[in-house]
Amino acid sequence: MTSSLTETAPVSAPEMTLETLRDFPEGREVWTCMQCGMCAGTCPYGDVMDYPPRRIIAMMRAGMLEKVFESESLLACVACYACMAKCPRGIQLTEVLLPLVKEQVFARLPELPAELQKALGNTLRYGNPMAESARKRAAWTKSAEVPIRVLSEDPTPTDVLWFVECHNSYYQRGQDVSRATARIFDSLGIDFAILGNEEKCSGEGARLLGETGLFDTLMDYNMAVFQKYQFKRIVTSGAHAYDAFKHQYASAGFNYPVEHTTPFLAQQLDSLRPLLRKKLNYKVTYHDACALGRHNGFYEEPRALLSAIPGVKLVEMPHNRISAICCGGGGGGMWLDTYYKAKGYERLSERRAREAAATGADVLAVSCPYELSRFEDAFKVLGCDAKIAVRDVTELLAEAMEV
Repeated sequence: MTSSLTETAPVSAPEMTLETLRDFPEGREVWTCMQCGMCAGTCPYGDVMDYPPRRIIAMMRAGMLEKVFESESLLACVACYACMAKCPRGIQLTEVLLPLVKEQVFARLPELPAELQKALGNTLRYGNPMAESARKRAAWTKSAEVPIRVLSEDPTPTDVLWFVECHNSYYQRGQDVSRATARIFDSLGIDFAILGNEEKCSGEGARLLGETGLFDTLMDYNMAVFQKYQFKRIVTSGAHAYDAFKHQYASAGFNYPVEHTTPFLAQQLDSLRPLLRKKLNYKVTYHDACALGRHNGFYEEPRALLSAIPGVKLVEMPHNRISAICCGGGGGGMWLDTYYKAKGYERLSERRAREAAATGADVLAVSCPYELSRFEDAFKVLGCDAKIAVRDVTELLAEAMEV
């Protein structure tokens, strides 16, 4: 199997393809589709796709998949897991079928949208979509005001290997989240360290786009780095990195316990509560990240953290938990906004931002690095950025701890 950027690395286990779906239990599930239409109806861009999941399966049964490969409408799939979460047959649409089909669609595109091509090329060359130097990856630690150990400088064993990820390493607002997280870890007495300039993107965005070769390249690199050091578990601030480690890296021998920052901190609530001394008096609504919520079931943990903050009043948007509206950043959507605008599609971040603003909340709380920039931009476009702020859950915790 090839991708438009790299060759897929050879693996020892049999590789699933569209031709070998029936050789795998999760692949055989695809053929149980009863054409109910739930996937198309729940997809946020289902109305603009020529081939939503149920129609792809119908075309497979008819031996007409080549026609699906000729349509670029699958660029509108943002891998939000809505179709998979709502499928009454439990078919792994987002995890199994769609990446395989997208790979073939992308291989036939005469040209990828420029913004997307640039991001993927940067990730291959620099290890991050921003084309930033690896030497700058840990620059934010200098202003964290707490000690942060980089394993290449001090390789002694650690309890937590904190995988920071790209957005929280390079973007200013992401760095705010990283500093808040570091201060919370320090206050809780957690023994942690980071990879610094040895860290590269986990690659999940590329995989869900169908760029399996790029994903395999990043996975193999990160696995080689992990094996250099001794640690008990990985905690990551990236919702999509958590997804990749938990569900995909096993094929490369990954067997470490892995946790996302938000549920990890929810486990520390007994220790956190006495530290939450400052009353914030915010009306907060929480956005369920697709990877954390629909794919991994973390709905109550972020709400438990927010409810523990003195003065916070938690209000819900109409679409919450399994029915939450995607921010539009997953599955490559982060780098397709220009393409979507040219096509006349509504940005999902703006659709969700309207719902958040309608609650009357002062703060939209998030747990995924993509969402900070996407929702801040959406609120500016809607003209309500002065009324509602976007804050990561860790930022609110750090503010309540006055650290």
